[in-house]
Amino acid sequence: MQKFAEFICKHRKIILIVALLLLIPSVIGMKATKINYDILVYLPEDIETIKGEKILSSDFNMGAFSIIIVEDMKSKDIVTLEKNIRKLENVQKVISAQDFMGTSIPKEMIPEEIKDKVYKNNDTIMLVTFKEAISSEETLKSIEELRKLTNHQCKISGMSATVLDTRDLSNSEIVIYVLIATLLCFMILEIALDSYVAPIFLLLNIGIAILYNMGTNFFLGEISYITKAISAVLQLGVTMDFAIFLYHSYMQEKEHTGDKQTAMQLAITKTLTSVLGSSLTTIAGFLALCSMNLTLGKDIGIVMAKGVLFGVICVVTILPSMILEGSKWIEKTKHKEMIPKFQKLKEFNIKHDKAIILVFILVLPIAFYGYQNTKVYYNLDKSLPGSLPSVEANNSLKEEFEMVSTQMVLLDKQVPDYQVNEMLAKIDNLEGIGWTISYSKIAKGGLPEEILPEEIKEVFQNEQYQLILINSKYEMATEELNHQITDINNIIKQYDEKAILAGEGPLMKDLVEISDHDFNSVNTVSTTIIFLLMIVVLKSIALPIILMLTIEFAIFINMGIPYYTGTIIPFIASIVIGTIQLGATIDYAILITTKYVTERKRGNTKQASMEEALGTSIGSIFVSGLCFFGATFGVGAYSKIEMIGSLCTLMSRGAIISMITVIMVLPAFLMLLDKVICKTTIGMKK
Repeated sequence: MQKFAEFICKHRKIILIVALLLLIPSVIGMKATKINYDILVYLPEDIETIKGEKILSSDFNMGAFSIIIVEDMKSKDIVTLEKNIRKLENVQKVISAQDFMGTSIPKEMIPEEIKDKVYKNNDTIMLVTFKEAISSEETLKSIEELRKLTNHQCKISGMSATVLDTRDLSNSEIVIYVLIATLLCFMILEIALDSYVAPIFLLLNIGIAILYNMGTNFFLGEISYITKAISAVLQLGVTMDFAIFLYHSYMQEKEHTGDKQTAMQLAITKTLTSVLGSSLTTIAGFLALCSMNLTLGKDIGIVMAKGVLFGVICVVTILPSMILEGSKWIEKTKHKEMIPKFQKLKEFNIKHDKAIILVFILVLPIAFYGYQNTKVYYNLDKSLPGSLPSVEANNSLKEEFEMVSTQMVLLDKQVPDYQVNEMLAKIDNLEGIGWTISYSKIAKGGLPEEILPEEIKEVFQNEQYQLILINSKYEMATEELNHQITDINNIIKQYDEKAILAGEGPLMKDLVEISDHDFNSVNTVSTTIIFLLMIVVLKSIALPIILMLTIEFAIFINMGIPYYTGTIIPFIASIVIGTIQLGATIDYAILITTKYVTERKRGNTKQASMEEALGTSIGSIFVSGLCFFGATFGVGAYSKIEMIGSLCTLMSRGAIISMITVIMVLPAFLMLLDKVICKTTIGMKK
């Protein structure tokens, strides 16, 4: 490590030049990285609903569809609009009630069962199917073209429209996220550090690490919009303490040695030794997200683990070079540190350790109960502002046409019409079913097969399957809809064992079930991996248990608060926040514990050891926690996308809760269980 530190200090100018040159491919890679805005894409490939989506795409050329609400438009104008829509490159089929009878026959001749569903208050609906998938560039471009083509009399609903609005809103906000996070961190560092220029170097260093991380995402193929939105601010918050540690080490060594180059060499060696264990636990926490069946976890986990690794590398290479080259400016802008010494807090903790443990015992069951019972939502519409065009269109479909969620049944074509109609009669009798439409039902309504346009026949039939549309009155991802989907599946399997129920409703049901499984598995994997790593880092059995208990307590409080405030959080937050908070803030606990153990090994009493550990750690933990809070709090308060806002709010609150818990609860446990720690930790038995 010493030779490595000497190399960095000796070649600092070359390192800075190379670092700047590497920004060019990083920016190119960042621009070239594809961003996915459809969470349903992350469902496992082998589930039945995904197979159904592939059949719809390959056999029916229905990669995606959208329902257009046409308000108070004459029949001939609707037909003209249809013709114009058909000209769009990615559009496969366009169907409305006019296709049944044309413009010359009044709509009164359309079968009542169909007419009642497609006509309401002079408004009607039009189905548009697309060749490409829901979130493909071609489909999103088609939605944009549709919006230009249609006028104020039309509203475009559907998942693709929602994905498009999510993309536009996310892209408009992401630069502001970074600016808010950077500004808040800068303000905190200006107060915390002893130089007005030093925070600029620290932030520039992490900014370079973030660009490296975002640029190398190109090799992953694509990342989700959630990952793109939170990764920069999360990397800033998580890796800032590495940079602060190096800066503080450098300033301390400089006071002792008087030579800046020697001081930096010692600081690099000291930083590498100290942050190696804590960064490994953070990386392990993020990689634990890869165990999720919902591959969005893998997306976030790999990007953030990579971000921490880049953060460590830049802190021991680029930051030392910046500080050495800019040392004159740092010295010229020196000022008194404004962070308090926390002397009274330190004395309070040591004096009232038993009372703190008592409070812990009283709060733990309350926090755990809230953690277990916090409610989550899965309906993606709820995370978006109601003013977006897609949300307004979806709401109009619900309110006016009672089209809340639409499912599609893929049934063997050989099933005869009378059995299909018998099956649909059973489905129609289920509570919450709005309507069902099939080719057999249209023919049963009295429309001769000869007058039906070929395009309509192609929608409902191909060589292997017949397609049935089912509309439910229940909201997406609710218990009522999920139970209804189960009942529909049971009915259709009676007529065709290989029948598949596809569509957003079944996909969301799978999302709910997979997410519930992921919630438990991810937490188990992350705690196990980090626990095992801490056994190696701390060379102890008791210490990892104490540290895990402390941070898990903070997680229970953070995730339990929404239950007591009546807040419903997005499902993805319930899965990933615990792992992120554990991986990102376990460093605080390791810092105090390491210093306490070091002092005890020197022969000091547990009170004296804790006084030293807290005296040299509280300030660093306070600054690090505030930086993590600052990086995420502003984004949580600003973001109009509730999924991103909730994630950042929970992370910012978790940083503060973990900081307080580590400073207050951990010291009490370390002193209370001192004898156990001494017996179960290598090098402490004496």
